[in-house]
Amino acid sequence: MLDTSPLSAAVERFADRLRAAPQSRLQRGAAAEGLALARELSQRAQRLEGLPEGAAPRVMPNAGVFAVGDQLAVAGLDLVEALRAADAGGGPDTATAPSEVLDEAVRLVEQAEIRAMR
Repeated sequence: MLDTSPLSAAVERFADRLRAAPQSRLQRGAAAEGLALARELSQRAQRLEGLPEGAAPRVMPNAGVFAVGDQLAVAGLDLVEALRAADAGGGPDTATAPSEVLDEAVRLVEQAEIRAMR
């Protein structure tokens, strides 16, 4: 079974930091960075779960600067569950192994957190 705890931990850490960030930091770009990451993680989860033929992934809406931490947490959890299902053989065939998707997602989260919180 694929160990998704590094992704879960990275997402929760960043989401908690966004939830605790002052409005000024969120408005200076932290919220935008968090939303962009949440959208990317959400789209990756949708692709792993399998999209209907010719369909594009749904885009996570902008729910405002104070909701972005929760949006990131939800998108991260969705990706974790999609990775677990793909690893167990419950998802569509993909060219990329779930472990590679996991490693790349962890890097994305860590890099976005650095950009958002500097």
